[in-house]
Amino acid sequence: MVLAVSECFHSVRLIANRCQGCVNCIKRCPTEAIRIRSGKARIIEARCIDCGECIRCCPSHAKTAVTDSLADLEHFRYNIALPAPSLYAQFPVEYPIESILCGILNIGFDEVFEVAHGAEIVSLAIRDYLQRSDIPRPAISSACPAVVRLIQVKYPELISHLVPIDAPVEVAARIVRAEAAQKQKLDPEEIGIWFISPCAAKMTAVQQPLGSEKSNITGVIGISKLYSALLKALPKEGQHSHCKRASWIGVGWAMAGGETTAVEASNALVVHEIHNVNEMLEQVVMGKLAGIQYIEGLACSGGCIGGPLTVENRFVAEYCMQKRAKRMAEEDKISGILPHQAYLESQLGVDERRAIEPRPILRLDEDIFKAMYKVEIMEKTLETLPGLDCGSCGSPSCKALAEDIAQGSATEADCVFKLREHVRDLAKEMVNLAEKLPPPLDKEPKE
Repeated sequence: MVLAVSECFHSVRLIANRCQGCVNCIKRCPTEAIRIRSGKARIIEARCIDCGECIRCCPSHAKTAVTDSLADLEHFRYNIALPAPSLYAQFPVEYPIESILCGILNIGFDEVFEVAHGAEIVSLAIRDYLQRSDIPRPAISSACPAVVRLIQVKYPELISHLVPIDAPVEVAARIVRAEAAQKQKLDPEEIGIWFISPCAAKMTAVQQPLGSEKSNITGVIGISKLYSALLKALPKEGQHSHCKRASWIGVGWAMAGGETTAVEASNALVVHEIHNVNEMLEQVVMGKLAGIQYIEGLACSGGCIGGPLTVENRFVAEYCMQKRAKRMAEEDKISGILPHQAYLESQLGVDERRAIEPRPILRLDEDIFKAMYKVEIMEKTLETLPGLDCGSCGSPSCKALAEDIAQGSATEADCVFKLREHVRDLAKEMVNLAEKLPPPLDKEPKE
């Protein structure tokens, strides 16, 4: 069954009985959204951006991403798959894209429409947008939902730099839903649009859309969830002639730099892996990248091919994708396959867009006076902490622990160094007390 919005505010979830209480996740989370309390990890919803970094680093596999499944297709009369270009990187280049598309039809979908088509259209729209002289520089890609949420949470002053154009998958979903409703003579609500995704953040973006009131996508199915069934359903060689593919330009979006290539942006910066993106955004805030025209920021290492819901090793996937893109470019030149050359504003959903709002994470209290008091507690507490950011206290840094203490969810004794000081002081006091006797029992002459 398709999950309700209230159940899917975050795709990334904790499997409590697997959690060993190690500190790997709290040290890797880019927004300090995780704490260890009572021996178990706890995700702070207001901070989480669903980047999936905790899924990758957890040795106990105690973090997971909630997505839909193939069983959910039965709730709709007509089902369309939107495969992400990164899906193709999970297969050796010897498997043609046409074969993979036909395999998707064989596992239960009525139609398949590549997200790569949406990428081609979005590339044209971004190209036009960058020609404007009235936009903040550098312009920042809004294609990666985890990066957009990172900006909402930590860098709200950069929201105006985000390109106000839907991600390729939203554009693809909008186009194919309208076409299918007309061709199949169905109500749009009877059509299920399913994104086959490498990304946990996209599940959250569908349930809690970025820049629109409602997503055009019905649900999200992780690549890892259907890979086994898809592998078995691939047609034999020569049995995929009816499945047509997009151009290499759109498919190239799967890798870091693919978007920039498609957009043909001059003086552009490509940054991938969420911690690198975090550092880059700090540079933008400080005004150090004002000369850059465009920034392609991707939460996953290598781009979408390194997503937490993929199955292939990131480096192997990148190697396969590079070979595939090179072969596709040669084939496209010979066969005359061209990317989209024009687009309509209706395809971009310009009228449906809403302003992206910030999501402040350091809201200590609704009452301004109480909040100021807690800030004072934080500052004083931080001065007493060792500043080692070891994570042994269950908070990712000394600053985070000071905040937790001010909020009442931790104590100074949670710091092992402060605890050691308290124990040492207590031991000294006990020794001093042990040497003292009540006056009636003290027979030692006083000098």
